[in-house]
Amino acid sequence: MGARIAAHLANAGVHCWLLDIVPAELTPEEKARGMALADTRVRNRIVRAGLEAAQKARPAAFFNPAAVARVTIGNFEDNLAWCAQADWIVEAVAENLAIKRQLLQKVAAHRRPGTIVSTNTSGLPIRQIAEGFDDDFQRHWAGTHFFNPPRYMKLVELIPGPATSPDVLDALADFCDRRLGKGIVRAKDTPNFIANRIGTFSILTSLALMVRFGMTVEEVDA
Repeated sequence: MGARIAAHLANAGVHCWLLDIVPAELTPEEKARGMALADTRVRNRIVRAGLEAAQKARPAAFFNPAAVARVTIGNFEDNLAWCAQADWIVEAVAENLAIKRQLLQKVAAHRRPGTIVSTNTSGLPIRQIAEGFDDDFQRHWAGTHFFNPPRYMKLVELIPGPATSPDVLDALADFCDRRLGKGIVRAKDTPNFIANRIGTFSILTSLALMVRFGMTVEEVDA
């Protein structure tokens, strides 16, 4: 998901850094080529694969192939200091509270005051992810839930934390609207926010219809 968000930012003319984890071990091909875990190409293998997948995606994630030049790849161990130069840091790692908090604690060590940080979580509590972070971080912290694929799915849910500045929310809403062409829905920090709650309700309603009336999936869809 991170690569596809980066792709859409690049589509909008924004230069961005795309970071991911470092591989834990070499692939058989890398071993055969005599490569080592310290090699930059190995350390950036996972992030490169994500970007290449975005380039091959159908429907296309990039407006045109040239836009990929606006995305620079790196990894969380060697390149997290790049966060000090960013105006907006978007976290889009695994949907796991502990993993997100561990990464954001490292990000906070490099982030400069005033930089906006958001999470792409689809349902974890925004307040819990940044709990205990300093006041400046809390004021510039929010949820920005993009839907996949970001280029085509219009909705972005914007979710404030307990101390998020209204100016930060307005800036994110304006940028996502004017620059990224998104439809903004401001949500409360409730489990699964708005869209996924509606989706879950619809799924359960469909199952109830199937049980009550003996309907097939196709009949419910119709």
